[in-house]
Amino acid sequence: MGLINRLTGKRRSVDDLIFDSINIVLMLVLVVIMLYPMLNTLAISLNASTDTIRGGIRLLPREFTWYNYQHVFNEAQILRAGLTSILRTLIGTVLGVFASAMVAYTISRPHFFLKKFITITFVMTMYMNAGLIPTYLLHRELGLIGSFWVYILPTLIGVFNVIVIRSFIEGLPETLFESAKMDGAGEFTQFFRIALPLSLPVIATVSLFVAVGQWNQWFDVFIYNSSIPELSTLQYELMKVLSNSNAAFNSGAGAESAFAASQSGVVETVTPQSIRAAMTVVVSVPIIMVYPFLQKYFVKGLTIGGVKG
Repeated sequence: MGLINRLTGKRRSVDDLIFDSINIVLMLVLVVIMLYPMLNTLAISLNASTDTIRGGIRLLPREFTWYNYQHVFNEAQILRAGLTSILRTLIGTVLGVFASAMVAYTISRPHFFLKKFITITFVMTMYMNAGLIPTYLLHRELGLIGSFWVYILPTLIGVFNVIVIRSFIEGLPETLFESAKMDGAGEFTQFFRIALPLSLPVIATVSLFVAVGQWNQWFDVFIYNSSIPELSTLQYELMKVLSNSNAAFNSGAGAESAFAASQSGVVETVTPQSIRAAMTVVVSVPIIMVYPFLQKYFVKGLTIGGVKG
């Protein structure tokens, strides 16, 4: 209402001022709620571990240090595992989104006679699972164990992603496809020239979902490739660092070392809390850096949805 009054040149009423003030306060509260955990984690990761034990760290580190990050990156395999994670995320996202988009386009066509059967079959897989052991045996028979492609092929097509993209494509004007068909365009031409370019907003959204899932995955590394250092990922290596830190600290040796260091003024030591905070920052920064490049597509998607409504 306040925006409409400004555009039309009308004087703002008291109700408009109250409404805008409440909105501003609510947005500020929401920003604080969302940013505080991130800033607190960053502060703990940059604070000396022995000082963090005392508590009271809020938004700024009390005793600044880079040692927590040095300890994380000095661990074996971290840099190579980071490269594997990057390759896994890039390849898995590109192939996964492309394959899901092709399947979504196929079952979105009204003349496809297996449309209903395939959709029901896909949805059933979201509720029924054979379990870990049959899945492992299947991957072994397919020769995926001990291979980089065990990270990519089993999750190539996500049912949820297919349904989201299919719903978007079904919302596109059917006259576009009919006109292209009259001009002699085949299904591949319609997919690459019409469906895919017009679906960039939903493609960007699904790409972020897939990328985050690939980047954060570590359990499949533990199950299939834990004995192959060359195929280890960043998340799995950081999980091992945290497990080792927890084991050392819980055994008593780590706690005694941290206490002795705090008494002598030495800060070159780590605790599970500080390692956990540093790891959280390390694995979150790449995804946070990617989001601004996809944000414009989210806005475009909302705009298209608003126009359709």
